[in-house]
Amino acid sequence: MGSLPAFTAPLTVPLAASRASSFVGRHADAAVGGRALPSRSVRVHPTAPPARMVVAPAAPPASLTGLPPPTKKRVAVIGAGLAGLSCAKYLVDAGYEPVVLESRDVLGGKVAAWKDEDGDWYETGLHIFFGAYPNMLQLFKELDIEDRLQWKSHSMVFNMKTDATPDADGLIRAEPQYSRFDFPGWLPAPLNGIVAILRNTDMLTWNEKIRFAIGLLPAIIRGQAYVEECDELSWSEWVRKHNIPDRVNDEVFIAMSKALNFINPDEISASVILVALNRFLQEKEGSKMAFLDGAPPERLCGPLAEHITANGGEVLTSKPLRKFELAADGSVSALLLAGGERVEADAYVSAMPVDIVKKLLPSEWAGLPFFSGLNNLVGVPVINVHLWFDKKLTDVDHLLFSRSPLLSVYADMSITCKEYEDPDRSMLELVLAPAADYIGKSDEAIVAATMDELERLFPQHIGPKAADPASVRKFHVVQTPRSVYKTTKGLQPSRPTQSTPIPNFFLAGDYTLQMYLASMEGAVLSGKMAAGEVVKAGGAGGAAAFTGGIDKSFTKQAAM
Repeated sequence: MGSLPAFTAPLTVPLAASRASSFVGRHADAAVGGRALPSRSVRVHPTAPPARMVVAPAAPPASLTGLPPPTKKRVAVIGAGLAGLSCAKYLVDAGYEPVVLESRDVLGGKVAAWKDEDGDWYETGLHIFFGAYPNMLQLFKELDIEDRLQWKSHSMVFNMKTDATPDADGLIRAEPQYSRFDFPGWLPAPLNGIVAILRNTDMLTWNEKIRFAIGLLPAIIRGQAYVEECDELSWSEWVRKHNIPDRVNDEVFIAMSKALNFINPDEISASVILVALNRFLQEKEGSKMAFLDGAPPERLCGPLAEHITANGGEVLTSKPLRKFELAADGSVSALLLAGGERVEADAYVSAMPVDIVKKLLPSEWAGLPFFSGLNNLVGVPVINVHLWFDKKLTDVDHLLFSRSPLLSVYADMSITCKEYEDPDRSMLELVLAPAADYIGKSDEAIVAATMDELERLFPQHIGPKAADPASVRKFHVVQTPRSVYKTTKGLQPSRPTQSTPIPNFFLAGDYTLQMYLASMEGAVLSGKMAAGEVVKAGGAGGAAAFTGGIDKSFTKQAAM
């Protein structure tokens, strides 16, 4: 969630983000709240962030151009997250020679993961793939790895409040309760979604459903134009504007908002949730979810890197950028890496997170109106918690919306993911959001807070009155102070296009202007679009491609 979604209308351009700020992850010891925890400690140093999701309609054509570039042009792509790797993949397919430069020693950016000394993976986020991810699914198809997606039943599953009343002996034996929205496969969209909502009687009353449906009518009738207009409102403001009961927020949309962007309905732009709902109502399997069958660096980023290198490109790790070197006319002449290494190319694509882009942006460009909007874009904090238990806590093979004040979504990865399979013991991966108040706290404190929340969800296994107590064997905590960009209201005008006023400098990343917002789909699409802009400039420019000074007349409107 990225982990949930965000989505929208079709793409016309023929046609991931990278690293994030500092993160802390460790295999902790000691005891948290009296609960036994692992005894050894490992500290990892890479920076990291989790990914969120976003959904979309029809995928654009795989080919970016029918003609090869006049000469094989070299393109430096800074960042090996989904945006950077996607960009390089489509560049190499178009006959270019990309060199991907990743600052860390692991691929993936916001989908990075690491192995501990036991051989267990821990990730930057809980990554979910949706049926309405056309560009992502097209990428899986082109890489011939579609079988790595483990599709779940077409449902959305929410935790309900568990009856924590002790039995006569003072112990709690109540099983966790879930509420499901099941989308019937025999109905087309939007009927399958409507039936899923109507058949769920646990969470919303008929009156609440009717009033919410009436509020959605403008989005259904007017489509994307209406959705974009609603960026001026937060989701809570939109709900109040349409006289929808607050309980609808409490029951459903606090969980959905946190899944989409790790923030609450009072902060998130109404456009983000409307885009998601629009896709879910318009595409029969748009809300169907899949888990990757293993860790993203190996199962997704690895095949991308192999494709790039097999076709003449390069993917290099441990190559942090220190500075853009500029020519006299303000264009990029080279990249200066840590240690003094220089990398020259014909064109340059930044696939770094927006917070890092702002730090490295040359002062010579700072006064350009095009880049001024970046100051309004910031990464959102999030924390991913991994808990290995000594027994099974749940048998649900799906993403779960916790409806907890602290937790967003979670899953038992020992069930949902082939590589993490364990028939006897659970491994819960949980997203803590909003996380601003917990960033920088000790891993022990974060795990203690997580366990307090899990006591509400699994009282028969966790807590002093648990009849069948479960113990934590070990844990990892991944803190990401700046993850995907924070999708608060009114930010659409601040998002830059993939082409810029600098003729040989391009942008990719979920924060750039594309329809799928802060998500894995958005990252992949942004990389694809950036590659398209490079190809367009390189093909049209001939020998003069990517040359010339700063275009001070450049506007985003002209670039779109």
